[in-house]
Amino acid sequence: MQQSKNEMAVLDYLKSSPVQKHPGKAFVREILDSFEIPGPKGLHTCLVYKPLGMTFTELRNRMPQGRFEPRMLQGALQILLISLDYLHKNTVVHTDISPNNLLCGANDMAPFQQLEKSEQAQASTRKVLGDRTIYLSRQTPKTDGDPVLADLGSARFGQEQYEGDIMPLVYRAPEVILSIGWSSKVDIWSVGVMVWDLLEGKRLFLNKKDGVNDDEQHLAEMVALIGPPPLEFLRRSERFARYFSESGKWLGSVAVPTTSLEERVTQLEGQDKALLLSFVRRALRWLPEERPPADEIVYDDWLMQRYSELNA
Repeated sequence: MQQSKNEMAVLDYLKSSPVQKHPGKAFVREILDSFEIPGPKGLHTCLVYKPLGMTFTELRNRMPQGRFEPRMLQGALQILLISLDYLHKNTVVHTDISPNNLLCGANDMAPFQQLEKSEQAQASTRKVLGDRTIYLSRQTPKTDGDPVLADLGSARFGQEQYEGDIMPLVYRAPEVILSIGWSSKVDIWSVGVMVWDLLEGKRLFLNKKDGVNDDEQHLAEMVALIGPPPLEFLRRSERFARYFSESGKWLGSVAVPTTSLEERVTQLEGQDKALLLSFVRRALRWLPEERPPADEIVYDDWLMQRYSELNA
């Protein structure tokens, strides 16, 4: 319930925010209406949205190889970055960027109309319990439309700098793990991590120790893939001594993995691989201020690669 209230507050804030005429506004999901229904624990807030297609997680899983084709992903990432630029210019930080919150747009309502007809003709399987009825979900239909950024339930707004724990565990930026103040640059970090989920079909950071999510393991993997953190970054944290020496040497109880970022790329070769690595390294910088803003990295050479091929 708190997340739905927060999403409503963020979208209300955006309605009166300084930057209105921005192309990214069209790619952020809006609330059409809201209502409340009584439940066993009080009132439950329900939000009404325009129908949209499957998440990018679902879309990836339905693809034959379980991953995105590079050119398709490049276009989707550019639209995501345009939507983030709209949010960031209005001092809104999403904080929950992942394939689960990027949805396929829908230019045509026919797939949903067909879904409605199918439900009317043959109702979904259901299980009736004493206090509720559980319905079997139907598979989300395929739709044709630009990606839409959804779920502002965890977003923060109105400030340039924030504190506190945020982000899905495998997407957490280093400044969040080390309890340093954070900004909109955490969203840029998440975009860099998300590329792996969609292009490689697997996690960039596993961050698990004995099957449990672990900050120490996560930081060790960061050191392996993007190198040791600069001292300037470490000195911003009161927690850094748990993991690093005064000179920046790794002190953690887990070993730094030996696999490099280059070795983790399996789907691209040659110039394609080099451009991808350059993009990821720009997004995954220890110092947040060294990560490009959304309106800059959207023109990265790897993302623009598909246009050069069209004009060749």
